[in-house]
Amino acid sequence: MKYTRLLFLFAVMGWLSLSTVFAQQTEITLDLRRTVALANDSSLSAFRARNMYMASRWEYRTFKAARLPSLTLYATPLRYNRDFTRRYDSEQNIDVYRRQQSLYSYGNLAAQQNFDFTGGTFFVDTELGYIRNFGDLARSQFNSVPVRIGYRQELLGYNRFKWEKKIEPLKFERAQKELISNLEATAETASGYFFDLAMAQAEHQLAQENRRNSERLYQIGEEKHKIASIGQSELLTLKLDRVNAQNSLQNAELRLKRAMFALAAYLNLDKDTKITLQLPDYPKNVIVNVNDALMFAKENNPQYMEHKQRILESEQTLDRTRRESLFSAGFSASVGFNQIAPTFRDVYRNPLQQDILALTLTIPIVDWGVRKGRYNMAKNNLNITQLSAQESEIRLEEDVIMTVGDFSVQQQMIRSAEEAMELAKVAYEQTQERFIIGKADINSLTLSTNRRQEAQRNYISALRNYWQSYFKLRKLTLYDFEKNRPIEVSF
Repeated sequence: MKYTRLLFLFAVMGWLSLSTVFAQQTEITLDLRRTVALANDSSLSAFRARNMYMASRWEYRTFKAARLPSLTLYATPLRYNRDFTRRYDSEQNIDVYRRQQSLYSYGNLAAQQNFDFTGGTFFVDTELGYIRNFGDLARSQFNSVPVRIGYRQELLGYNRFKWEKKIEPLKFERAQKELISNLEATAETASGYFFDLAMAQAEHQLAQENRRNSERLYQIGEEKHKIASIGQSELLTLKLDRVNAQNSLQNAELRLKRAMFALAAYLNLDKDTKITLQLPDYPKNVIVNVNDALMFAKENNPQYMEHKQRILESEQTLDRTRRESLFSAGFSASVGFNQIAPTFRDVYRNPLQQDILALTLTIPIVDWGVRKGRYNMAKNNLNITQLSAQESEIRLEEDVIMTVGDFSVQQQMIRSAEEAMELAKVAYEQTQERFIIGKADINSLTLSTNRRQEAQRNYISALRNYWQSYFKLRKLTLYDFEKNRPIEVSF
């Protein structure tokens, strides 16, 4: 029985220890920089940004691989036919159906290399075929091409390889910049949730303090009312303030829970995580020049690369439709060896030279203006793309200029809001002391309380506006103005 009690005691102690550890694990203290780091590491938006980048990375690797030599096996390992097929009888000068039974096998191994400059393809291949005919004249035959070297080229056609060489590296560079931009957008969003919680946390602390103060002031008011120092109406006002303070505290608790849940969800934390925030300071002496910000935006912002990519793609379409509107000519040539034999041993003996040269032409005669219409449409689309890019760049420049202006103004506003918060706190404490000794009325105390709360809100709002302007400026320019260097991430 004693051992059973000891085991039960140890089990209870272990459960309490695990509960304490779990409780510690669900409490976290965050400052702004750690919040941003968690968002860039664990949030769903950061995962999405990285997966978008990885998709573009694999697309670029596919483009690079297509520029390398390829080795391909084309094969028909086995094909068996037993059917009636149409044949021409030269003696009777008629077509007749004859029964046919055959076995066929074929393989071709080819190495190819594309040339970006010309748009042609150089190839080296070898092939082997076998056919076996059954019936009255049963026979077997092998056909081989030991080696063949050739080249295929569109003489006047559209060169896809040349345009891909221009566009694909630009698309990959844009994907890298977009990853950084998306992570900075994540930081901007995370800072918004951070300051939502910071505001709710500050209001909750003020509500707790107001409730304690209103309770204490009401008790003091009761004592003063007993000695007729204040009237019944003033005592009722103090009692009303106590009730309002309790209601305000309950509302503040609800807003605090909502803001905490929203931040935890965005950071991909457990929904029951208790988060305590530390308000950030602001970087001292961060001066941003408008011209520098515009220069960094033009160098780094992925929107500029997107515009350049769209213009190149429109030019690519225009080039393709222009060439398709003309006649097309193709050229192919190959030289190698060829042989046939009834046995595999003889099929590679004394091969004969095989030379193939072909020139193809496609000349549109009557198409009722279809090719011309496609060309004119592509030309107009290029003009639209260029104008849209110019308009978008003007709006982006305006956004950069306004954000730099907002950032500079917010630095001044933070200093003013910080000074106002300190003054409001001192004024509230002095008014409270004067009310206790009977030198201030309830209206002055209420006004002082409201001013203190408003100063606290203004300070947090100023911090929020400052940091969100800062993160937005980083997103627009992809430049770290604290460290004076471009923003880098590990790719």
